[in-house]
Amino acid sequence: MTHFKLITSVYLILIKDSKILLQRRFNTGYEDGNYSLPAGHLDDGESITQALVREVKEEIDLDLKAEDIKLVHIMHRKESDIRVDLFFTTKKYEGKFRNAEPDKCDDLSWFPLDNLPGNTIFYIREAIKNHLSKTLYSEVGW
Repeated sequence: MTHFKLITSVYLILIKDSKILLQRRFNTGYEDGNYSLPAGHLDDGESITQALVREVKEEIDLDLKAEDIKLVHIMHRKESDIRVDLFFTTKKYEGKFRNAEPDKCDDLSWFPLDNLPGNTIFYIREAIKNHLSKTLYSEVGW
């Protein structure tokens, strides 16, 4: 049996007034020019909720508390590698939304849930759909 590296990523699904906050990737080397959610990878020695709190602060300058976030979807995804993507939401946060990483994101905007940009990354679109239908788990790319 071969061991492999499993990449874990965290995402924030932030919905307000039937709109979702998306950011367009820029200069990252992955899916540039396409919309995604505020997200990132776990750092060594970091819990999943700590990673989400950190990434959200780094990317959109919001302060979250681990106790205020809720896991809403898990995606086991296969592309060129194997990933587990954990999608969270919250109703509580502090701060004012801003693009805190303009070198990696060239747009941060709210979009109607029923009219996502055509260039939304396919698995992000799938995760949003699954969240809205209250589907906790999905597999993509297998």
